[in-house]
Amino acid sequence: MNIHYLTLFPEMYEGVLNASILKRAKDKGIVNYNLINFRDYSNDKHNKVDDYPYGGGAGMVLKPGPVFDAMDALEVDNPRVILLCPQGAPFNQKMAEDLSTEADIVFICGHYEGYDERIRTLVTDEISIGDYVLTGGELASMTMTDAIVRLIPDVIGKQASHEQDSFSTGLLEHPHYTRPREYRGMEVPEVLLSGDHKKIQEWRHEESLKRTRERRPDLLE
Repeated sequence: MNIHYLTLFPEMYEGVLNASILKRAKDKGIVNYNLINFRDYSNDKHNKVDDYPYGGGAGMVLKPGPVFDAMDALEVDNPRVILLCPQGAPFNQKMAEDLSTEADIVFICGHYEGYDERIRTLVTDEISIGDYVLTGGELASMTMTDAIVRLIPDVIGKQASHEQDSFSTGLLEHPHYTRPREYRGMEVPEVLLSGDHKKIQEWRHEESLKRTRERRPDLLE
């Protein structure tokens, strides 16, 4: 997979893409990260990429030219082009699973007040990571990258480790326990020590239902 980021702040990605699972995926040759500063495609003598909105109003709007030219320079066939936008569809696990099968993903990370509307003609998906506004799309694209890349085969050692994640089954994940068996008066449930795998699976499913009912009843609906 090739993931391309159109951003005004490529330096924001250095720590995230060069650590933990995302770095491991890159080192294995499974994923390649491509950072493009679309300011480099400005035809303004001051390298401006934004301007005042027609019709007036507060804030500045990203001009179409630099983003279109940066996209043209990519020369990638049929990528998924994602516009990070508070108006987009809410990001979820099913989207991450869908995107994890793509060969090329492009994130367009905006800043300022918004995008020139013509930029939207470039995109295949408009996505939001929540009902709030960030100063730019970079943090949202990093969050999505983490959710997507970990689902690609061979990135995480055991494929089963994410198949029971919260939302992957439609439910929140069951509780987990490890050693010691007793800690500060709190004990590991006896069923997990029984060795009876059928009973353990039943307990985990019931706990998932219980946790979902208490914390996210909307998922059960």
